[in-house]
Amino acid sequence: MEGLPSVFLPFTLAPERAALFLDFDGTLAAIVADPDAARPLPEVPQLLADLARRFGLVAVVSGRPAAFLRRHLARASGVRLLGLYGLERVTEAGAVVADEDARRWRPVLTATVERARARAPAGVRVEPKGLTVTLHWRGAPDAEAWVRAFGAGERHRVGLSVRAGRLSLELTPPLPVDKGTVLRSLAAGFAAAACFGDDLGDLAAFAVLDDLAAAGVAVAKVAVVDAESPAAVAEAADVVVEGPEGAVALLGRLLG
Repeated sequence: MEGLPSVFLPFTLAPERAALFLDFDGTLAAIVADPDAARPLPEVPQLLADLARRFGLVAVVSGRPAAFLRRHLARASGVRLLGLYGLERVTEAGAVVADEDARRWRPVLTATVERARARAPAGVRVEPKGLTVTLHWRGAPDAEAWVRAFGAGERHRVGLSVRAGRLSLELTPPLPVDKGTVLRSLAAGFAAAACFGDDLGDLAAFAVLDDLAAAGVAVAKVAVVDAESPAAVAEAADVVVEGPEGAVALLGRLLG
């Protein structure tokens, strides 16, 4: 197909046997200073619905709460929505279901949010997500050291795990769940699998794709980059595109 990277040829030959895994922020939506203001590009919901009709599986796997994904991708019928890197999912009936083990950590996360709000320097945004909390220093570049120290303190104090992101740190329950485990589970049985992502959390999914490739599965790792993207994401990718516009354009060509 003209304009389509060669790694996607197996996806076009047998789309019903191919799975697509997509990030949200930085991939389907522009990165914005206020996370609550993030929205998918206007064409995204319909594009995802069209892709879901053509391919065996289309899933959005994001650090966002599943309820946020449900709200902003409601028109993307047939698309699997998984929030908090797999700790939450939206069922076919539209209900949000949380990982049972993660739910036990909700009181711990609530207390962590309270401590963070009480102590955070000016400009640091504390974003509670129910079963995780993200601390953003985009609005306070000098506060990175404080955020990292707070994260380390909470890891030792209450046992939370720490995940690095774009100018942010996320505190999560210490469970073996990430984009890689989600991809490994949902991609089972497919002959081809692709992941589009822009942040360090996507490296776990890229690593699982490498494992699948070694087992004979056709894979495509797509880095969606901009000026602040971690270099490691592009270095691990098969294909690099510029921003959400580039990701959406590539998905459109894949739909063909």
